[in-house]
Amino acid sequence: MVLRNNKYWVIIFLTMLVASCDQNRVFDQYHKLDGSWAKNDTIQFSFEQKDTINPYNLFLNIRNNNEYPFNNLFVIVRLTNPENETKVDTLEYQMTNPDGSLLGEGFSDVKESKLWYQENFTFKKSGKYNIDIIHALREANQINGIERVNGVTEVGFRIEKTK
Repeated sequence: MVLRNNKYWVIIFLTMLVASCDQNRVFDQYHKLDGSWAKNDTIQFSFEQKDTINPYNLFLNIRNNNEYPFNNLFVIVRLTNPENETKVDTLEYQMTNPDGSLLGEGFSDVKESKLWYQENFTFKKSGKYNIDIIHALREANQINGIERVNGVTEVGFRIEKTK
């Protein structure tokens, strides 16, 4: 009987632990890729935002594996507000250590990098927002972008409450 009660307490504790770990999350979605990211593949996210007072932190989450051939990642992010006003940013992120090993979290060959997009961002309008993300990688001294980047398995977008 004591063993059975302990089992229930462990289940309750683990449930509470998992539920409390991510209290800052407001929005968190991923778009699964087939192991590569095509130049013309726009990753899109839509979400409703009602809070126009409090600041939030916005992140891009990239899951990649050892097939990713570059040290960095260039992306173009387009944020469109409910009144169809658009803000476009071209961003660069470091994706590897100097020795070539992938940055990010994870125990397998797939690593997840949580990349800052906007810090302390306040949504000016209430309503539906859209995020579009495309990669902007190019070979050195080349004008045209790379058609397909191997090693990217998922692209995500996350909104967190600031602490």
